[in-house]
Amino acid sequence: MDIELIKKKFDADGYVFLPGFLSGSEIDHLNQKLEFFIENKVPGIPATDVFYEDKSDPSTLKQIMHVSAYEPDFHPLLADSKFSRIAEELLGDKVIPRILEYFNKPPKIGKPTPPHQDGYYFMLKPAKAVTMWMALENVDEANGCVRYVKGSHRKGMRTHGRTQTLGFSQGIVDYGLPDDLENEIAFPAKPGDLLIHDSLTIHRADGNQTNDRSRKALGFIYFGESAKEDVEAKAAYQAMLQKEMRVKEAVSGS
Repeated sequence: MDIELIKKKFDADGYVFLPGFLSGSEIDHLNQKLEFFIENKVPGIPATDVFYEDKSDPSTLKQIMHVSAYEPDFHPLLADSKFSRIAEELLGDKVIPRILEYFNKPPKIGKPTPPHQDGYYFMLKPAKAVTMWMALENVDEANGCVRYVKGSHRKGMRTHGRTQTLGFSQGIVDYGLPDDLENEIAFPAKPGDLLIHDSLTIHRADGNQTNDRSRKALGFIYFGESAKEDVEAKAAYQAMLQKEMRVKEAVSGS
């Protein structure tokens, strides 16, 4: 693995694609552990950290937050691992492992992921963080592969607004400009393939249009140690959410 070349591409494009980051046997073992975790522990996880497309149907599981917190056996995958080490190389900084997440788009009903920048949620100064997305099974355009806007990380934060997508409450309000569409690239992936993107890189994914294929993946988030919470941005965001909540309550009560 030529880390200098990988970092050069990451800095230029805002993302990098690393096929076969985990071997077939490593992915098989990881999938077995995840299946056991989902079957035996997820039913006891608070509803605030588990999302379903249909709450009454466990087969429609779409997202699990804080996987390594609920199952410590996954913690070494997030911290002091080949994932955290490459994050440090790309950020040029020591990293703080933030979260390990599980994602899925169930067949037929898996919804699109709206175009967004992770840095909008992270609220860091500087916006020094990376997100990793690793396929656990074959992913293509039909079942919702990740799409990046090349070079978008160099153009700052776009305006975000509320969406109706569970687990992704904010999306870029004016996405679809010529520059977005011309530079958007889809990334089909195989089990063990890894995508890494900058916190300012615009990305999205279509819904799952297939009848019989899921779209399972793991997400890793790392903050640079030198990045600090943007207190003003966080306060403004919380105020906006509270205002939206008051408006929603007023409408529902009228």
